[in-house]
Amino acid sequence: MSADLENTLILTLETGPVTITLRPDLAPGHVARIKELVREGFYDGVVFHRVIPGFMAQGGDPSGTGRGGSDKPDLKAEFNDEPHVRGVVSMARTPNPDSANSQFFIVFDDATFLDKQYTVWGQVTEGMEHVDSLPKGEPPRAPGKIVSAKIAADA
Repeated sequence: MSADLENTLILTLETGPVTITLRPDLAPGHVARIKELVREGFYDGVVFHRVIPGFMAQGGDPSGTGRGGSDKPDLKAEFNDEPHVRGVVSMARTPNPDSANSQFFIVFDDATFLDKQYTVWGQVTEGMEHVDSLPKGEPPRAPGKIVSAKIAADA
């Protein structure tokens, strides 16, 4: 099976590249938003503001506080049956199910208690060791950041 370059996201972290297979079959609206933001350069330089060992790394807020997002409208939830296991990429949100905007998280270990409550939109296929090496904390003292985010078709 050849890679679908239009649905492959390359997040370059300070320690190396992370390849994420996008899943429009699970969450077409969320994948479209991620691609739109990536193509605008929205994620370039954005930090992982919440990194909890054994749980997940969260980023996608340009303010770095966990309270910000893009200027685009929030997304309608696209909860699906995909389990929150190592390498899954899912959308962060407030307690309102339809509040996802630009923040996302990458799961370190089994977090299936999140299943059907957060929208899964991707899976890390290469470079998970770079996610594992992100500085830990809420927020980390010196947070790791996304150097660049690109859709493979555009690279």
